[in-house]
Amino acid sequence: MRPISVAWPRALCAAGAAVLMSLAGLACAQQPAPGKKAPKETESQAQARAILMRMAEYLGGAKAFSVSLRAGYDAVQKSGQKIEFSEARKITVSRPDRLRIEGEDSDGDKSLTVFTGKEIVLVNTTDNAYAVTPQPPRLDNAIVHYVRDLGMRLPLAMLLVSELPAELKARVRTVDYVEKTSLYGAPAHHLAARTDSVDFQIWVADGDRPLPQRVVISYKRDKGQPQFRALLSDWNLAPVVTDATFSVKPPEGAPKFSFAHQLPSKAAARKPSAGKGAK
Repeated sequence: MRPISVAWPRALCAAGAAVLMSLAGLACAQQPAPGKKAPKETESQAQARAILMRMAEYLGGAKAFSVSLRAGYDAVQKSGQKIEFSEARKITVSRPDRLRIEGEDSDGDKSLTVFTGKEIVLVNTTDNAYAVTPQPPRLDNAIVHYVRDLGMRLPLAMLLVSELPAELKARVRTVDYVEKTSLYGAPAHHLAARTDSVDFQIWVADGDRPLPQRVVISYKRDKGQPQFRALLSDWNLAPVVTDATFSVKPPEGAPKFSFAHQLPSKAAARKPSAGKGAK
């Protein structure tokens, strides 16, 4: 039987995440060609951009938050067929320098990633193995280091950085207002945006808590134009966090591996290598 393969698509700047959200190659946004003016926005487009930026400023300015994420992503096979894999994550952020991510893939593989403020610790609880590396100061810098330099996966990484407004302003070329709809029983704005590398749709909650509810990213430059899809729920902008939330003790007797080689996995054939970008 021919094995199903996973080839995670490139994010903006090939850092592995995608504008808004599976992305995080923060610091390599392209600028329009000199002398080329962007077309004037319509009233509807200006409204859509204002909603997007309000979301970015609200989330980027939060001192702490937690959110649950359920995502699916396409793996394009040699035949051209797309196979969907999925994952669930619980993310807790405490600025200026701490992050906790509990993850489970569709095959049951579980992991825990903790940015303690001094170290980045990754534990593969399924295989009872771990890796540790020094953490750069400030969470934004640590996230870039984790994705770009260590080659690790971090879905929707851009949503976790305080520089989210500046990143979106630099990357997003056009934004259109699709419709006002509802998610989770509450009104939401459905927006469609384009960057140089990806197209994405985002549903932003209406009202005084403009948080992202759903994201769909299309990798238009990748073969087969695979997509990443995510639902974000259980937002909490005042989570109860303690030092214990951002501390982790490696399993007793567990082998230690370097990030350069990534953690071993029973499903290695399904996962992209550490050196080829991030989810």
